[in-house]
Amino acid sequence: MRAYELMVLIDPEVDERTVEPTINKFLEVVTNEGGTVDNVDIWGRRRLAYEIQKKSEAIYVVVNFTAEPATSAELDRQLSLSEQIMRTKIIRPEDQKVSAE
Repeated sequence: MRAYELMVLIDPEVDERTVEPTINKFLEVVTNEGGTVDNVDIWGRRRLAYEIQKKSEAIYVVVNFTAEPATSAELDRQLSLSEQIMRTKIIRPEDQKVSAE
């Protein structure tokens, strides 16, 4: 099992009350495969640095979870199929080493 951090940008036209149930539906992939969802942090509507799909805002969600690499890939695949999801990014936080120079 590996730790991952997922950032999801959701279409701003989606009702904010449906964001958490929508994300939890996708995260069932992780729990069904024996992984754990450690934290779901909904940042809310934020302005984008540049337009994505002709939209200047998105609803940001950050999720920390633990899963196998294949499960992480399947989660990313399912998220990319949804029309509500504008962009996703999955990273492994322990790979992000910052040198103190």
